[in-house]
Amino acid sequence: MASTEPERENREEETEVHEDEDTGAQVAPIVRLEEVAVSTGEENEDAVLDLKSKMYRFDKEGNQWKERGAGTVKLLKHKQTGKVRLVMRQSKTLKICANHLISSGMTVQEHSGNEKSCLWHATDFSDGELKDELFCIRFASIENCKTFMEKFTEIAESQQQVGKESTEGDEAAGLIENLTVEEKKSEEKAKEAEEKSPAKEEKDTKKEEEKKTEVST
Repeated sequence: MASTEPERENREEETEVHEDEDTGAQVAPIVRLEEVAVSTGEENEDAVLDLKSKMYRFDKEGNQWKERGAGTVKLLKHKQTGKVRLVMRQSKTLKICANHLISSGMTVQEHSGNEKSCLWHATDFSDGELKDELFCIRFASIENCKTFMEKFTEIAESQQQVGKESTEGDEAAGLIENLTVEEKKSEEKAKEAEEKSPAKEEKDTKKEEEKKTEVST
């Protein structure tokens, strides 16, 4: 008796061919996805530094360093105000590891025993609320660490001038406002003096006499 296995295999192959045939039918997608513009919050800022690194923060309760993530640390300067903030995101998830302004008086120092790392204190907002944090950041090379520290220090010193200019601008605005108020007061006093002057009273008296004369005639 001949085996029927080859025939069965042929039938299975034919069935598979028929299943894979293109019928020409077009199926419309159930959901149409549209391209959406994503805002990073960095559109009004220029990056003055951009380096790959790994960041840690000091856990006061556990008295130990905890990793925040590996990614890119940026120093971003605002186009209008001139203020600079430090932002770091994790490379894969883009979760924010650090987000704080670099203000005057802030300092950064090399981590003892590791020339590729440095640390600093900051009032951070990466978790949605202001917190005093001690950060440590580690770079792939000593050169990158030195570049970061030099730029950080340069910005912190420059922010003193930015703050001074802002204060002077506020003072100037206050002086202008005071001058405007004084001018208005001077004008009001001048009007009051004019109303009470003898010349004004004499002029008003003449007008009343002329009106009486016109009525009598």
